[in-house]
Amino acid sequence: MMRKKTSALDSTSSEKILVVLYEDDVHPRFDLAMGLYIAEFDQKKTLVHEKTLVLPHPSAEDLCRLALAEKITILICGGIEEEYFDYLTWKDVQVIDSVIGDYQWALQRWMASLLQSGDIQRPA
Repeated sequence: MMRKKTSALDSTSSEKILVVLYEDDVHPRFDLAMGLYIAEFDQKKTLVHEKTLVLPHPSAEDLCRLALAEKITILICGGIEEEYFDYLTWKDVQVIDSVIGDYQWALQRWMASLLQSGDIQRPA
């Protein structure tokens, strides 16, 4: 489900991104994701720190808690229920949803300021 875009964060601050994973792709469902990629970028979009995590079980509520505890500023995912989308945006997390493709492709598009909700990676 496509939703309105949220406002961009202040470009002078660092960004902390969470991508929900299914193998090497953006997971198609936020609530079923167990793999996570977390990266922190400085204001020039230079990678400062990255890590991957595996959750013991899928849980949208646990993912929301983790996003807030990690101070995530941007979430990249496939489908996300409106309840979680609204909660995270209320907590000042920019949600870029309905993204389909390799998570590295999505990160590269974000670093180039091109990633938008609904983006689909096209075969080469």
